[in-house]
Amino acid sequence: MPGCPDPATTRDRVVVAVPPRLRDQFFASEAWRELERAAELTVLDHHRDRDAVAAALPGARALITAWGAPRVDAGLLASADRLELVAHTGSAVAPYVTEDVFRRGISVTQAGDEMARPVAEVALAFTLALLHRVHRFDHALRGGADWDEAGQAPPRHEIHGSDIGVIGASRTGRAYISLVRAMGARVSVTDPFLSEADAEELGVRSVPLETLLSRSRIVAVHAPVTEETRRMIGATQLALMPDGAGLVNTARSWLVDEDALLAELSSGRLDAAIDVFDAEPLPVDHPLRSLPNVLLTPHQAAGTVECRRRLGASAVDEVLRLLAGRPPAHAVTVDALARLH
Repeated sequence: MPGCPDPATTRDRVVVAVPPRLRDQFFASEAWRELERAAELTVLDHHRDRDAVAAALPGARALITAWGAPRVDAGLLASADRLELVAHTGSAVAPYVTEDVFRRGISVTQAGDEMARPVAEVALAFTLALLHRVHRFDHALRGGADWDEAGQAPPRHEIHGSDIGVIGASRTGRAYISLVRAMGARVSVTDPFLSEADAEELGVRSVPLETLLSRSRIVAVHAPVTEETRRMIGATQLALMPDGAGLVNTARSWLVDEDALLAELSSGRLDAAIDVFDAEPLPVDHPLRSLPNVLLTPHQAAGTVECRRRLGASAVDEVLRLLAGRPPAHAVTVDALARLH
C-alpha cells in the first residue's frame, strides 16, 4: 500500500540512554559499529530527561540504560509499544525499572558480573593497605610529620596467615575470597544463603556475624543491599572488632552505620578503607577526610577501563541476542527489585 513502510527494509530500533562521557567509556568502536549494523539507534545525550526518553520509546524494541536514567514505570511504558528489553549497563536494576516492566513480559538484564573482579581487586588493595598501615604513613608524611614520627603506626601484619572476614558471598565477595585465599589468608564468611557445600568449595569457614567480627583482622563488606541488610554493621557490631582491626567497604554505605563507624574511627581504635558514603559527593568538610586511620576513594572501585568496556559489551550483546531471537544471557527476575541499590 502507498505510504506503508516495506517490512523488508524496516530496521529494528534501539534507544541508547547513555550520556556521551559514559558512551565513550562503555562502547569500544567495534561494539558500537556492531550495534549500528544491527539496528537503527536513537541516542540520548540527556539520558536523565524523562520526556526525552518517553519521546524516543515508541517503536523501539530495546532500551539501554545507564546510571541516572529515569525509572521505566507505567508512565514510560505507555509510550513503549514495542519494547522487549531493558539492558542496564550497571548492576542493581531497582532504580531503573518497576514491576510494571516485568508484568509486561519485557526482559531486564544487568551487567553486574563484569564488576566483580575490579571491585574485588580494590577490596584486596584496601586490605593490604590497612594491614600494612600504608594510609597512616602517607597521611603523616603529607601532613608534615618528621621522619621518625611518620614511621609510628599500630602493629602491621602480612596477609598470609591473617584472619579475614567476608560479609556476603556475593559475586564480588567470591572474587575477593579467591584473591585473599591465593595470598594465604584464612577466610571466614557470614552469609545466610551460603551452604556448607559452597563454603567447603570456596575454602572458607561459615560462621555467625558476631564470631566473624570478633576474630577477623580485616572485615570486608560484600553483602547485597536489601531492607534486611540496612545498617547491619552498627555500633554493637563494630565494638566486637579487635583493637587495630580494619573495615573494608566497597559495597554500599547502606550496610554500615556511618555515624557509628565515624565514632570508632575517631577514637583511633579501628582503621577503615571506604569507597562508598551516605552523602555522595562526600562533603569537603566531612570528618572522615581528616582522619589518619582512614583510606578514602570516591566511589570508583569498578571504574577500570576494562570493566567499563565489559559493561558496554554486555549490554550490546543482550541487544544482539534479542534481535537474533536468542534468550538474554544475564536476565533478572522481579525479585531483583528487592536489591535496592
